[in-house]
This record gives sequence, structure tokens and C-alpha cells, in this order.
Amino acid sequence: MSDDGTPSGEMKKPGLLGRLFGGARDVAPVAPSGPAPAASWWGRLRAGLARSSSAIGDGITSIFTKRKLDGAMLDELEDILIQADLGLATATRIRDAVGKGRYEREIAPEEVKDILAAEVEKTLTPVAVPFVIDETRKPYVILVVGVNGSGKTTTIGKLASRFTAEGKAVMLAAGDTFRAAAIEQLRIWGGRIGATVIARPQGSDAAGLAFDAIRAAGEEGADVLLMDTAGRLQNRTELMAELEKVIRVMKKVDPAAPHAVLLVLDATVGQNALSQVEIFGKVAGVTGLVMTKLDGTARGGILVAIADRFKLPVHFIGVGEGQDDLETFEARDFARAIAGLGE
Repeated sequence: MSDDGTPSGEMKKPGLLGRLFGGARDVAPVAPSGPAPAASWWGRLRAGLARSSSAIGDGITSIFTKRKLDGAMLDELEDILIQADLGLATATRIRDAVGKGRYEREIAPEEVKDILAAEVEKTLTPVAVPFVIDETRKPYVILVVGVNGSGKTTTIGKLASRFTAEGKAVMLAAGDTFRAAAIEQLRIWGGRIGATVIARPQGSDAAGLAFDAIRAAGEEGADVLLMDTAGRLQNRTELMAELEKVIRVMKKVDPAAPHAVLLVLDATVGQNALSQVEIFGKVAGVTGLVMTKLDGTARGGILVAIADRFKLPVHFIGVGEGQDDLETFEARDFARAIAGLGE
């Protein structure tokens, strides 16, 4: 990575003069006055949800352009929202809100988007709950669960970085003992933020590691213990039984542990996320959600369907791989971004 943020080996795109004059070699480059400002969270969120908002917005524009509102148009709108994974209940509410008092008159696409954003915000506001660590519990044990590839280990690293920046002493437990890469990844994060990492050789018993990690966190005086777990498909009963065992063993050290169970969901899986929330909730007692990879899908509306059905707190969302691309979930920001509206 170069000093100005350009990836090593990657040519910079020509500026305006270069594009106009084919490079314009006789024009001296202007030295930057300083590093380019980082994009705001709103900018990253809007860009991350662009695929979802485009899929919805293009459909709305195609329906509500110079036509008087009728039932067929509302049916088309409902179909678009269902295809975007907002869920039948939410899609029906939005359809009804758009149709109320507007039959037989033209309605602009922007008005529909405003209604969409308002209805989505109503659904999301009750679940937009900031994550709070109970400082009376030390160490505060956070168990992170989810299926393979959902981004658990990366999320743990980002959360650990956040908590460390807040002045908390953090310990990491490499509970994904099946993958050497996951163990190494946590070691790298630990070295980066100065956190102790409890790890065992690949293939070790995860429950035993959890037992040792809670004891070590107590002895070291850690404020927070973040424990990774192996990715497991929610329909593999034997793997879910192993997760139950990890939790049982944790309670032998601290009957209240884990104090929080965060389910990391990959937005790209769409409707499959609903069954993940249901089954992990039953097995692990999920207390809150983290939604990742919203920038990689046109199905970001699944978060709305999950909120409507399960009413679980949504603590964080991620729209990229960068350390700053995981942020506290805000209902209004998400609603306006997915509707393709401005801040």
C-alpha cells in the first residue's frame, strides 16, 4: 500500500486533465496537500448498499413513472420488495402505505422511496440496539457464532480493536480449533492490538479451550473475552451439539457465561439467514446480531425480514473488509440507504 492509499503495483487513474487530453504530459501534477479524507460512514453505507438500493430503486422507477396508481402497480411493487428479501410482511405493509389514499393519481418514484424508507425505519428502530458491555461482569464473555464463511473471526478482530480503543483490556480465544487459518488470524489481530490470545493446536477440544480461556481472562484481569467458534451449518445436529457443549463448559467456570452471544450473518445468503437465526437462537441463546457483507449483495433487505420476524437486537453491520467498515447499526441510516435516498 503506497503512502497515498493506492494499493502497491496499481496504477492511479488519470485526473480530469489527463482524461481530457490523453495524459497531457506537459501538465505538471499537483502535489496533494494531505491524505485524502476517509469516506464517512454514511458514504460507505450508501456505497455498500448500492446493489440492494439499485435493485429496489430501478424497479420502483419502472413502475411509478407517469402512470396512475392501481392495484396492478402495487402488486408489482410488492413483488420487487419480496425479491429484495424484505419479507412478505414488510412488503405488504409498504404496499398498503403506498396505496393509502393515492389510487387513480400519479405518484412519483421519490415519494414511493420516502414511504419505503419510513416503513423500513419503523421496523428496524426497535431492534437498533447499541452493544453495551456490563462492566460489573469481569471478564465480560462474548461468544461469537455463525455458519462457515460468515465472517466471525474478522468480526471478532474488528470488535476487539473497537473495545481496545475504548480502553478495555481484551482477550481473544481461538475457539475455531478446526481451522489453523482462523487461529493464526486471531493471533495476528492480538498482536496488532496488544491482546492476549488463548489458542491450542489445531483439532483441540473447543470446550476445553473455552474453560481455560475464561479462567485465564479472570486471572489476567481482562475486561472482555471474545471467543471464536468453528463455523457450523445450522442443519448439522452433531455440530450444533458441540456448540451446546462449549456453552455448558463455560457455565462451569461462570454460571452467567456467556454474557452475550453474537450471531454473525452473511447478508449474501438471503433467506437462508432466517433459519440460521432460528436454530442458533434455540441452541446458543443468541442475544444479538451482526450482519456482514452487505456490500456484496442485492439482498440486503433480508435484515429487515429478520428484524420483523425475530425482534432480536441488531448491534453492528459491516459493508466491507476494512477495520472501520463495521459500525453500530442505525435504523434511519440503513432505511434511507436501502431506499436510495440522501442522508
